[in-house]
Amino acid sequence: MADYSTSFSCLLDVGSTANAVRALELYKILSEEDASDARPCEGFLLSIQSQDNGVLWIRNDGDGDPECVVRFVKRCAAEFHLSGRWGFQYASCCSKPRLDGFGGGAHVLDLATGETIASICTDGWLASVLTGDDGDA
Repeated sequence: MADYSTSFSCLLDVGSTANAVRALELYKILSEEDASDARPCEGFLLSIQSQDNGVLWIRNDGDGDPECVVRFVKRCAAEFHLSGRWGFQYASCCSKPRLDGFGGGAHVLDLATGETIASICTDGWLASVLTGDDGDA
């Protein structure tokens, strides 16, 4: 049997140590909200990168959920009035060689608006290009 997983590791600067501490509380709230959803979030791990700044380290442990990361970053952006662009990339892997077992993607947000600037999932992109579609992500 093959095991599928999604991996990522990224940073989010929330501006101050106080905001980083508050972000840990928001993470707990989001986790509790996700636990009550019909499709609970596999989630991610979160820690403060350094005690003297407001940088968070977001990463997976086992299998992570990029959509959960995006929801959390949007919540932090609104809470802390963040601006600029933020993004991360992820890798989809399989423990055995499978034709559908490998891929990945990336997501870029406008922190001020919470809007997605761009995103790509290589699984769909590759299939589109191979079939002659334009391949836009």
